[in-house]
Amino acid sequence: MRLIKRIINIIQDPKRDFEERLFLLLPILTEMAMLLVFIGDIYIGEHILEIATLGVALILDPVIVYICLKWHKVQIGSKIISVLVVFIIMPIVFFFGGGPDGGGILWITYSAIFVGLLVKGRLRMVVLTALFVCAVIDYALAWYFPQLVFGHDREMYYIDSLLSVIAVGIFSYSMVRFQIGLYWTENERVKKESRRAERLNASQNAFFANMSHEIRTPINTILGLNEMILREDVSDEVREDAENIQASGRLLLTLINDILDLSKLESGQMKLVSGEYQTGSMIKEIASMLAPKAKEKGLEFAVNVSPDVPAALFGDEIRIRQILINVLNNAIKYTDKGRISFSVRAEEGEEDRVSLFFTVSDTGGGIKKEDMPYLFSAFKRVDENRVHHIEGTGLGLSIVKQLTDIMGGRITVDSVYTKGSTFVIEIPQRIADKSGIGTDISDLKTHNTSRAGYRSRFEAPKARVLIVDDNETNLLVERKLLRNTKMLIDEAKSGKEALAKTLETSYQIILMDHLMPEMDGIECEKEIRMQKGGLNKAAKIVALTANAGGDHKKLFEEAGFDGYLTKPVSGEALENEAYRLLPKELITMDGGEGDVLSDTVKWMHAHERKKPVMITTESVADLPEELTEQYGIEVISHKVLTAEGCFLDGKEIDARGLHTYMRSENSSVETKPPTTAEYEEFFAEMLTKAEFIVHIALSNGVKHSSFPTAMEAASSFDNVFVFDSGHLSSGQGLLAVEAAKLALEGCSPKEIQQRLRKLIPKIHMEFIVDNLEYLTRSGEVKPFVGRFLNSLMTHPVMTLKKGRMRLSGIYFGAREVSWETFLSHEAGKMKHADKGALFITYTGMEQEELRRIREMVTAKAGFERVYMVQASPSISANCGPKTFGIVYRGR
Repeated sequence: MRLIKRIINIIQDPKRDFEERLFLLLPILTEMAMLLVFIGDIYIGEHILEIATLGVALILDPVIVYICLKWHKVQIGSKIISVLVVFIIMPIVFFFGGGPDGGGILWITYSAIFVGLLVKGRLRMVVLTALFVCAVIDYALAWYFPQLVFGHDREMYYIDSLLSVIAVGIFSYSMVRFQIGLYWTENERVKKESRRAERLNASQNAFFANMSHEIRTPINTILGLNEMILREDVSDEVREDAENIQASGRLLLTLINDILDLSKLESGQMKLVSGEYQTGSMIKEIASMLAPKAKEKGLEFAVNVSPDVPAALFGDEIRIRQILINVLNNAIKYTDKGRISFSVRAEEGEEDRVSLFFTVSDTGGGIKKEDMPYLFSAFKRVDENRVHHIEGTGLGLSIVKQLTDIMGGRITVDSVYTKGSTFVIEIPQRIADKSGIGTDISDLKTHNTSRAGYRSRFEAPKARVLIVDDNETNLLVERKLLRNTKMLIDEAKSGKEALAKTLETSYQIILMDHLMPEMDGIECEKEIRMQKGGLNKAAKIVALTANAGGDHKKLFEEAGFDGYLTKPVSGEALENEAYRLLPKELITMDGGEGDVLSDTVKWMHAHERKKPVMITTESVADLPEELTEQYGIEVISHKVLTAEGCFLDGKEIDARGLHTYMRSENSSVETKPPTTAEYEEFFAEMLTKAEFIVHIALSNGVKHSSFPTAMEAASSFDNVFVFDSGHLSSGQGLLAVEAAKLALEGCSPKEIQQRLRKLIPKIHMEFIVDNLEYLTRSGEVKPFVGRFLNSLMTHPVMTLKKGRMRLSGIYFGAREVSWETFLSHEAGKMKHADKGALFITYTGMEQEELRRIREMVTAKAGFERVYMVQASPSISANCGPKTFGIVYRGR
């Protein structure tokens, strides 16, 4: 009994591994079923071999289970038992248990259930397949060789099948019951854990709120009173100390905000609070806040805004601000000289959706390729040795990435180490007002926020303000911060006192603390609005709270507040809110506004906006200039290395001069693709003109391929995609043109690459060379092949198959005769071509020869456009003079 209880406890123990529990339960049920059949077989006189097999199985099964459980080899045990059942026990039970007229047929079903539950992975399908194959073989043998089956009389058949039905039925019921019980147990456990998690989350949220409130309250005092010191005419030493206090206090505040935000994100408690907001105002305020910081470091701060950005959007403005301020702060922090660029544009999506693209570029130190994967990791600061003197925790970009993700957007980074970085943030939003934000640059002017020689933005001596806060220090700070506006300021230390004052005095603005004892700010605001005989039902009430988070904004909006400020609150923020809410007739402007942004804000015109996708390729693509200009394809040059120096392909050397040089004695010529650094610089420059780049590279299968170095350079950028063209010369160029057409149609980089892969096999490219001397010298053809074919005075035809150069034909005889034969052979293939365009790429040809080739092609195939393209020096150096090829697209 103890053993049985122990086994039951093990099977029911949810802490034990499920596989072990199932591995113990199945053999026990199998033992019970086999024991019942074993006794029945003895009673009805079944064949001795079947009885013996069941007897051995009854002994062997628990031994295997015990050993495998002891040594924690459950899967090995499952495999052993399954193999024994399928290949030994089942065939014996079938043939010596009456075949189709016995209980064996039910045991095949039992075996399928057994294997399906016990065996895992691919082996499960293998064993199940083997089981059914064995069943088919057993039935076939029983049909064709009935003498192999131990026959049953009617009585034996009834008893054997009844016992099998009972045994398999009990087994099946027990397994289903176990699975249902396990499901209900797990379901109850999950519910319990869910309730526990909810309680924990509620507790955690309360902790966050309390922490935020308790820490922000003293910081409000420190920063507020310190700001008053900075406003006074004090000594340079005192001012320097106060500035250090202010900087450290704001750093501490940033750290607290980041830790609280990260905790919410990690616990899944970060909630977006969407509402309608003015896009222009948001951009203005962000730029106004950060432009002075850039100016202080001597950095140029440029803002580029597309006028067609919708005037009003619906989304979480607070979190978008947080993302942009974080990224811009980082750019300013890690840039010592040069420029910060902040660009905003929009792309309309389906129905009322729009994607906002915020681009932040800097000329700072950039990011190493090996650090890119860790850029958005929490508490990880990349290139620590270089930036150790800069304050920070490494939390900012981690929070930015997670906030962007939960808003359904994405952030990409393009960076060249020591050259700078570009962050592109895409955030989808709903359009609230389709009209563009316009081009009135005065909207983005802002006052100078420098503390030196502080002057209040305005004065309002006839305006009256009530500050409600249970903390006397907060009352002192807020009163002093508003002192220079000359507004009449009253104070109340509780909601009850505030209600008494609002019965007696009319206020234009009431600054209401949120968390107060007895009556909180929300309750007090409602009482003021409904107060009988009250004088402030229409007063502008602004919530002041030490609890950070966008969810509070929604709370205050729904409660009927006219504004919302987070502590610690600056004098600038208080003055701006007062200026926004006060009747304009009560305000006298100070006249001391300085125009910080007017020289940095620029409206983005149509020709200045970035392309969504740009196609780039290389000089070896042999594209006519008219096509690169027509489709906006940018080209980077390969290099030709000679004893006389290094020359840019097609820019500093031409093919004819190169061939003349190669015929001279002791000449050495080598072609090379751009280096990784050159590609990085090229991609970085192109990304100033486009959001994404698809680079069409020379086939990876040929010598001196550009693909590996281009791929290495692309690893520094999130927005650069390198595509292996599988071709060279005009074959590569034709793919670049097709990619450019797809980009103009609005295809994404992924769609462009998918369609190009399907197009590669359809690009037909063959070229006939005068001899193999140059291809042998470049290493594309093996020396013995080149020497042999040259000795026969042949004119070989080369093609690319699966990205590699291959010999596809040989022509004998005079050069002109070989050319005509080659073109006649190609004419048959051209019947199935797309007749849009044909490229004839040549090197070292005379004008008369080119005229004859063109005439032959025109006579044999009717293409709409025939481009005669002189091959680049790099291609010419490898193919040699008197070479030409034809390239077209198949249907």
